[in-house]
Amino acid sequence: MVFQQADLHAFPRELQPLAQEQRMRLTDALERADHLAQMQQRPLPSTAYQKLSATQQQAWWRCLITSDAALTLVERDVHHVLQLSEAELKRPYQRQDYQRWLAELIEQEATGEIQDEPSLHRLLRRFRAVALLRLLWRDANLISPPDAAARHAVWQTAAEMSHLASVCVEAALSWLEDHYAPAWGRPYPRATQLEQVQSGAVAPLRLVVLGMGKLGAGELNLSSDIDLIFAFAEGGETLGGRRSFDHQEYFTRLGQKLIAALDQTTADGQVFRVDMRLRPYGDAGALALSFNALLEYYQDQGRDWERYAMIKAAVLAGDQQAGAELLARLNPFVYRRYVDFSAIESLRAMKAMINREVKRKGLEQNIKLGRGGIREIEFITQVFQLIRGGRDRELQETSIRRVVPLLADLGLLPQPVTQELLMDYAQLRDLEHALQGLADRQTQDLPQDPLTQARIALRCGDADWEALIQRLDALRERVRQHFDAVIADPDEAPEEEEEGLASLWPAECETAAAEAILAEQGFADPAASWQRIQGFYFSRAVANMQAIGRQRLDALMPQWLLAVSETDAPDLALERSLWLIEAVLRRTAYLLLLTENPQALKQLVGLCATSAWMAEQLAKMPILLDELLTPATLYSPADKARLRDELRQHLCRIPEEDTESLMEAVRYFRHANVLRVAASDLVAQRPLMKVSDYLTFIAEVLLEQVLHFVWRDLTQRYGHPLLDTGEVAQTGFIVLGYGKLGGIELGYGSDLDLVFLHQGHPVQGTTGKKSLDSSTFYSRLGQKMIHWLTALTPSGQLYEVDMRLRPSGNAGLLVSSLKAFGEYQRQQAWTWEHQALVRARVVAGDPALAARFEAERAAILSQRRDLEQLKQQVLEMRDKMRRHLGGKTDTEFHLKQDAGGIVDIEFIVQYAVLAYSCDHPRLLTYTDNMRILDELAATGLLPIDTVQALQQAYLAYRQATHQAALRKTSSLVEAAPWQAQRELVIQVWHQLLGG
Repeated sequence: MVFQQADLHAFPRELQPLAQEQRMRLTDALERADHLAQMQQRPLPSTAYQKLSATQQQAWWRCLITSDAALTLVERDVHHVLQLSEAELKRPYQRQDYQRWLAELIEQEATGEIQDEPSLHRLLRRFRAVALLRLLWRDANLISPPDAAARHAVWQTAAEMSHLASVCVEAALSWLEDHYAPAWGRPYPRATQLEQVQSGAVAPLRLVVLGMGKLGAGELNLSSDIDLIFAFAEGGETLGGRRSFDHQEYFTRLGQKLIAALDQTTADGQVFRVDMRLRPYGDAGALALSFNALLEYYQDQGRDWERYAMIKAAVLAGDQQAGAELLARLNPFVYRRYVDFSAIESLRAMKAMINREVKRKGLEQNIKLGRGGIREIEFITQVFQLIRGGRDRELQETSIRRVVPLLADLGLLPQPVTQELLMDYAQLRDLEHALQGLADRQTQDLPQDPLTQARIALRCGDADWEALIQRLDALRERVRQHFDAVIADPDEAPEEEEEGLASLWPAECETAAAEAILAEQGFADPAASWQRIQGFYFSRAVANMQAIGRQRLDALMPQWLLAVSETDAPDLALERSLWLIEAVLRRTAYLLLLTENPQALKQLVGLCATSAWMAEQLAKMPILLDELLTPATLYSPADKARLRDELRQHLCRIPEEDTESLMEAVRYFRHANVLRVAASDLVAQRPLMKVSDYLTFIAEVLLEQVLHFVWRDLTQRYGHPLLDTGEVAQTGFIVLGYGKLGGIELGYGSDLDLVFLHQGHPVQGTTGKKSLDSSTFYSRLGQKMIHWLTALTPSGQLYEVDMRLRPSGNAGLLVSSLKAFGEYQRQQAWTWEHQALVRARVVAGDPALAARFEAERAAILSQRRDLEQLKQQVLEMRDKMRRHLGGKTDTEFHLKQDAGGIVDIEFIVQYAVLAYSCDHPRLLTYTDNMRILDELAATGLLPIDTVQALQQAYLAYRQATHQAALRKTSSLVEAAPWQAQRELVIQVWHQLLGG
């Protein structure tokens, strides 16, 4: 008797009668196979089976007891067991292993090839049968412990089912294309001539088969439909056949044949059930569509659930390159460039519909659709993909196994949560495999009869059904809690004290009552605020909103009014935050973002109340609202090292050749980080010098990156410039920062005063095939840098740039050599240009050239000068500036330009450096005013108490101008409060310069 060595008593008592029955069925099958083998004079199967060890037989019995489908496959062809050695059963297969296996089966055919469609159908079904039996064995015997986080067997089974489907589809498609080519011809790109076809000069077009759902993700169920979409690159007519078809008809016929090869039920069963309902228009739509037709459909009519479905789309078979191009063109439909909270709304609606269906059909015990089931984990991951995938491109991933850990890496969910979700998903999928492997049937319903329950518990590694259910209940409760935390509706129940404010929207109540409510909530001018609310409510922009947008606005406004009322200045908060709401009326995903994130809404309103500049920036670039969702980074500006790392990670997701996206990315990076600095400044009251440091770091990191982009682009085109020595230059180019950038005093709206220098004049040009001389190469480098910095994109400019401080100003060369720069500074430069050089420093570029510049700067600034002549030139320049830029009355004081203001302190510092650095080189060490003042004290040129008083006045002036910039007010202030500081500065001015 075969399998006598197997100990069936090792299995649970309730399963032993089943095992005895299966032993009888298997014995009958072996006897029939033996009889057939004797007639065909082949080896007897039962004899071969005796070679299986007791351990091997036990493993087979575990497979057969937990899967009727496996027993059926063995009964149909007992040679299956012999074909699968223990080593091959345990070894994980990749796609190439299935390709090799199928090729071996084809070679075993009598002719070594497939002769006709029935042969194709038979071979594919035989292949699927033995491959499925192998997977059922592995699924039963290589399971992980029930609480194992990895559960590698689950993922391997899902991956191998996907490989199997991919290989079957590709094999069937390739055979059908070749088989019907003589009759139908092949499709070719438009304008292809028959002569080109006959010579093989042009490759034919192929069908693009997109795998959707778990198939596209490479995570197919053990027994599942395969969801497909058929597409082709372009229209035209076939060539080279007995009859010509237009491409639409050809690919439709080919698709029909492919479906039959996979889906048609024959005596050998099916390969895969094929579902085409995810294509445009579903069953009513064309079976195959051109790329243009697909793109037009998704652009004009694509629905939210189709975006959800397209997340998992992957090229399964056919033309891989064309398919990749199609998916790239469909990417903007799936992933919005902005943070898109409309996805949450759509998924809620889908989940509500599923819940109604679950209730109607009594599917509460369905582990996919029921509470805490597979679909809820998929929704959790895919809602983050849809919301943020356009920004965080690593989320554009089909596999849920790879997406879930990314949610922790990006700070979207805590790591313990993602670990739980991944473990729970694996356990649910493992249970799903057990249910489906029982009868090779697509089901997710828990069984009701005790025998089946015992078989499932055995397959899943649980002691019994009760243990499995206890584990499952805890798991589903965890999943539901995580699902509710991410996707459940926010609490919209207004508290009693909020009801008054909530009644102000819609803005149709009586004016007196509305104003009374606003006054009660602390509004200083309730009449003006009510007028603003009504003006907005009855505006044309609101009246013209579509229904979905109006619903989102109506949901947001009561929350917004409450957040406004909780600020210290509700009138200002209302006015300024309303700018933003007006700006995003047509992009209602932002309205939804704020509705879904009450904390972000409060932060937004609070920041707007404090700073008009902040409100204006957010209104100009609503995409920055995403930053409000992560307070941990919002109020913690990054230092220079972290900025470099963040920028590198931000840009590594974008292809190098996609210049437009790179330009947008660096602009977003700048705006987002400046927003963080401003938020930190407003909320955490950071010291002014720290704020300037952060803003300067941002500019420096971006200048380094822009120089890197431009250098890479130019050297790819023209090669590297050569030095006079014949060596290849690494860069040979530096960017000088003047003014506030050079002095490390950038403000929120500061432009960049830049000068570009290169190392000299190489004699051999550049190393590329298309060579450029040195001057032209570096001139183009400078031009491209300015273009990168100043080009207007949807996100505006990166920075405004002022190049007028270069030698000869606007009349001079855009990029000078260091030698020419030095000669100009010595022979032609005005005194004010030397004053500007005091604050000049290298902010990006070649370190060796930077060191040479520092030496040249020191030599120029430390020249011994005629002090009387220097004083006269400085006084003349300062007098000219005061007359043109200062205040007009004695009661007004311009913080920067008037006597005793910021510029006077800067001129004092610059004069001192030009006058005394020849004897005190320490004055050349720094470019910022505060540290140069420290050096003036250290050298004894100014008394320490005088220096400290100047520094305090300077910081007070800068703090006031800084606050004025945030409030969007003028630097022209009332003179009286500043009298003491002005008198001090004027006194020092007279001591040093007279005048």
